[in-house]
Order: sequence, then structure tokens, then C-alpha cells
Amino acid sequence: MSEFAGLLVGEVRRERAGLLRAALLAAAVTAATALLLGLSGWFITAAGAAGLAGAAATAGFNYLLPSAAIRFLAIVRTGARYGERLAGHAAAFAVLARVRPALYRAIAAAPPAAALALTSGEASARLVHDVGAIEMAIARRPARAGAAAAILTGGLLILSVRPAAALLFLALAGVAVALTAWLCRRLDGAGQEVQRRQGALRELLGIQLAAAPELRCYGMEDAAIARIAAADAALADARRRQAAAGGAIEAIGALATGAGAVGVFVLAMPAGAALAALGALTAAAAMDGIMPALRERAVRSATREAAARLDALFVADPQPFPKPPSAVLTLPGAGTFAPAGARIAITGATGTGKTSLVEALIGLRRHDAPGIRLGDIPLAALTVATLRVTFAWAPQDAQLLAGTVRDNLLLADPDADDRVLWDVLDAACLAGVVGALPHGLDSWIGENGEQLSGGERRRLSLARAYLSRAPWLLLDEPTEALDAQTERMVVDRLARRLARTGQGLIVVTHRDAVTALCPVRFSPGATNPDAPHRAARVLATVG
Repeated sequence: MSEFAGLLVGEVRRERAGLLRAALLAAAVTAATALLLGLSGWFITAAGAAGLAGAAATAGFNYLLPSAAIRFLAIVRTGARYGERLAGHAAAFAVLARVRPALYRAIAAAPPAAALALTSGEASARLVHDVGAIEMAIARRPARAGAAAAILTGGLLILSVRPAAALLFLALAGVAVALTAWLCRRLDGAGQEVQRRQGALRELLGIQLAAAPELRCYGMEDAAIARIAAADAALADARRRQAAAGGAIEAIGALATGAGAVGVFVLAMPAGAALAALGALTAAAAMDGIMPALRERAVRSATREAAARLDALFVADPQPFPKPPSAVLTLPGAGTFAPAGARIAITGATGTGKTSLVEALIGLRRHDAPGIRLGDIPLAALTVATLRVTFAWAPQDAQLLAGTVRDNLLLADPDADDRVLWDVLDAACLAGVVGALPHGLDSWIGENGEQLSGGERRRLSLARAYLSRAPWLLLDEPTEALDAQTERMVVDRLARRLARTGQGLIVVTHRDAVTALCPVRFSPGATNPDAPHRAARVLATVG
């Protein structure tokens, strides 16, 4: 059993009481419907026959009990239908309320290759469309109990009228179920294709919308619209095939209902017109009660595809070294550096691999250089979880949540109180900016922090890194796009913070003010022949 399947089965079991209640209510709905329609047919026909027989027959006809029973069954049917929908959807919502956080955690914890391959549009498609398909599948499960109750109630009631008519009804119900199963096997691919095409369209929309300014600038809107239209047409074609399968199943149900009503009526006529009407309308109602289960069967292929797409989010990150290693860092050609207070500037020309090295340290990519180690463990052998508790990262291109300032900061330390949050904002020279916002820490900053300037977004990312208790601060161009005065303030406060926390610093920078903080300079593209001397000097400064 796959990881997602195991998770889903476990959560469904937790809601089995609600699903059982929904199944019993669904059975009550179809049973009450069959009894209601059958009794109504008998009552109307018998009342009409009594009226035609004369005043004496009319006076002797007991219409009170049948009409009371019909009213009772109508109330039961309405109440049970409402209760079934309520219980079924409540159980589905409860299951997905616990599954969704597990999906979010799986995406966040995925190995870099898997995480970077999943675009925001595709992630959205899986968390919306695919989760929605699973939700509806859970909510539809009681339809199976309803179908069983419909066949049982209808069969027994028609059997009481005429055994041959009951056999015909059961035969037609079996044929409808078998034809539906056969048709679904033939057309399973349509539902799967719809799920895939929905994901592809949403992914494409996300990519094109993110590039909208560039598309407008270079006059590429029409080409982008054409690509989106092609993806939408492919989705529409898949939906048409799925709708054709659904239409065929509806046709099977309609034919079975009509044939059942007519056939049962004809076979039951020797028992009298009233009982024949009872049998015919019971057959029609029972066949209609089977239809929700047939529809549920028709969408199972889409549900399976949705489950497979969600299961793909659970990509295990191998953990050969479960215990955190030493935070002593070795860089290729640069010797061994103690983490407490060591400050290393990664410099060099564009394209020499500075950002690649930083991303390797945080676990966003694999690095080919064999000399990078934490303690005595090669970097490539370490888990992402280990790297991310070792390095607190502020990237060059800061990514922010569509939320508040507080939301973005608490990613690094969910337990941080307001005093700590204001302290890191002050260290990043952002406390004044946040204090001037309408709601301070709880001010909404928009999609990816669009309410802030580029420099403010970068400093908010820096403040978030400051919240981490990791032994190393890993900063990529932390003062880029800042004016000289703000840069001096940021660097000065960074130096004071490092002195207070004892954290080490690895910083990618081209700025002299930042480089001046670091006794050790390292260039990924250089041989660094005096590395042992620099390493010894760093160890001395922190020892």
C-alpha cells in the first residue's frame, strides 16, 4: 500500500462511524423511496378502481391508512436524504481536514529534485482538484449501501406481487450493474486524462501569469493565450469523453428503469391492476436508487488518478545518518572552519558557482565537489532535514508568503513571541517600516510581499533567518539593492548580532561593506592555495 493510500485508509477508518451513519441513511432513502412510490401507485390505482366500482366500494375503501403511510414515508425519505448528505460530507471534510496538512508537509519535506520539479500551478492543481476528487469519492461511498437497499427492498416488494416479475427486476438490475462496470473499464482512461489535463492547465496558467509583465513587454500575449487555449481544448476533449461515458451510464439506467417498470407491470397484471402498478413503480424507484452507485463507479478512474497524483507528493528523502553531524564545515580547498563565530565570504566572478554552493549547503541541489563536509560526513550524504537545522538561509531572491509579516517570520520559529519578532526586525533594519504599517506585525503584505519594496522584502527574509537557532547563517547577497546608509546599518547590526549569538556566517556578496565582516574569503572557482593558513586563523579567532 502506498504512503498516501495508507494515510487515507487510516483517516477514513477514523470516520467510520460517520460513514456508517451516512450509509444507513442512504439505505433508508432508497428503501423509503421504493416503498413510497410503490404504495402510491397501488393507492392511486386502487382508489380509482373503487371509485369506478360505485358508491358502496368507495365508502368501504380505507384511504386513511395508505395516505398516512405515504406521508410518513415521504417524511422519512426527506429527513434521511438530508441526514445522509450531512453525515457523508461531514465525514469527507473531516478526513480531508487531516489529510491536507500531511500533503503540505510532504511538499515541504520533499527532496530538492522533487520539490523543484513541482510548480506552484501543479501543486495547486493537486491540492485543489485532486483533493476535491478524493473528497467527493468519500462522500459518494454511502451510495453503495443505498443501491443494495434499493435492490433488496424492490426485489422483496415485487416478489410479494409476482415472483416472475421479481426475477425480471433483479435480472435487469444485474445487467445495468454489469454493463456499467464493463463500460467503465473500457473508458477508464477518460477520467484519468481529465485529472492530468486539469493539472497541466493549472500549471501552465501559473507559469504564464508569473511571466505576464515579460509577455506584455515583448508582445508575446497572443502566443501565451494560444498555449493556454490549446491546453484548455485538450482538457475539454477529455471532459467530453468522460461526459460521454457518464451519458452512456445514464442511458443504461434510464433503459433499465423503463424496461423494469413496463416488464414488471406486464408480468404482475394477473395479480390485479393495483398490485401491477405497485410493482411497476417500485421497480422504477429501485432502479433509480441504483443510479448513484453507478455514477460513483463511473468516476473511480478519476479518483484513482487523483490518488496516484497525490501519492507522488510523498517522495522519501533517504536518511543514512539520522543523527545530526558536527557543525564543523569543510569547504573544498579551504580547510576546516569552526562554526562558532567563523565568518566566511564567498566571492568570485559571476558564474563561478557561488549560489550553487549556497543552495547545496541548504539542500536545494546536489553539489559535485567532494570536499564539502559537515564534520566527517560528505554533504551529499546528508538529509535535507539535517542541512536545514544546520544553516539558516536568507536567499538572494526572497520568497515570501501571501500573508502577514508575522506569518512570514514565524516560518523560522513558530514559538517566537512579539518581543523576539521585533528584535529580529530591528536587527534587519525593518522595525521602523513594519511599525509604520497599519497593523504592525499583523499587516498583510500581499502575494510574495508585493506591498513591500525589493529591499524591504530582502530584509524581511534576513529577519526570518535571524530567528533560526541554526549554528550557521547562510546569506546570499543580503544587502543587494540597499542604499549605502541602510547597508551600513544592516552590516553593523549583523556584526553585533553575530557577536551576541555566536553563530557562524557564510555570505555570498560583492559588497565591500559585507566582505569586511569576514576574515576568510573563499571562491568556489579558485584553488585557494593558502587555505590552511586561513583556516588556522579562523579557528584561532573563535577558539
